[in-house]
Amino acid sequence: MTDDILFEKRGLAGFVTLNRPKALNALNHAMVTALAAQLERWAEDPDVAHVVVTGAGEKAFCAGGDIRSIYDARQAGQLDGLSAFFRDEYLLNAQIKAYPKSYVALVDGIVMGGGVGVSVHGSHRVGTQKTLFAMPETAIGFFPDVGGTWFLPRMPRRTGVYCALSAGRMKQGDALATGVLTHAIDEASLPDLEKALETASDIGAALAPYLVTPEKGPLSENADLIEQAFSAGSVEEILERLEASQDAFAQKTVEAIRQKSPTSVLIAFEQMQRGAQLSFEECMRLEYRILCRILQGVDFFEGIRAVLVDKDQDPKWTPSHFSQVDRADLASYFVEPTVGDLPL
Repeated sequence: MTDDILFEKRGLAGFVTLNRPKALNALNHAMVTALAAQLERWAEDPDVAHVVVTGAGEKAFCAGGDIRSIYDARQAGQLDGLSAFFRDEYLLNAQIKAYPKSYVALVDGIVMGGGVGVSVHGSHRVGTQKTLFAMPETAIGFFPDVGGTWFLPRMPRRTGVYCALSAGRMKQGDALATGVLTHAIDEASLPDLEKALETASDIGAALAPYLVTPEKGPLSENADLIEQAFSAGSVEEILERLEASQDAFAQKTVEAIRQKSPTSVLIAFEQMQRGAQLSFEECMRLEYRILCRILQGVDFFEGIRAVLVDKDQDPKWTPSHFSQVDRADLASYFVEPTVGDLPL
């Protein structure tokens, strides 16, 4: 067991605390395996009616996965086993999606990447006004994983495709409007809500007194533009449609996408097209395929270097332009890896 994640039974609820506040509660491998094992135990425990997941500290629910350790292992020449963390994380995402009991994520602060994976697949995603959601993977040469292949294409009006390609952020209002959150509350209500969940036999009834109606966010306000641009049949056409608009939001979005890894953006676009037609388990298998291929490339490690190691925020992508990405090479991200598919 690890102090990085804490488990406690309080009344009818099994409480999980992601407990790395200095690292914004980023998930490491030990946390992933500990949570999977505890969820399995609680699924069989008649004294636990539902699970409640929270993040320690003031800033974050969970800002993602601990990818710095993956980078350090690669730099040290430890190439074997790099995919093990992701494999176990994806299996955990599938476990949460299929969980037989109510799974309540109390999202207060930053929720990105791996943090989305341990919240968005649960039955109840309750966010405060401090909620800040993003799938920022294309900015580090990665791809929107942890079930993004499933939930992003199912967000309304192509808002999920927008999030996948641009790494666009959402606050409470947009997160609720797009279904990332199922409920919105005020941060001041959190202690009372946690207390109520200890004895609640009906989660919806327990939440009802605390619900608020958040302000509309920029994604809701620009939903027509997002749908019009991101329903295009290629990344190039999306950029053309955005560039044809004089709208400031459109111009900002073009700039954001052009800064991302071209390979990652093209992978993410293909993911969104395929994911819309796949079952959840098929989506997770597809993600593991992409992951295994990405770990053989250079952009992911260059992205981590630029953002987390040297922090110069100036990654040098290979290739550096969309037009230079080899389409045959792109197809190789979607085939079964030599280690086999995700063992769901």
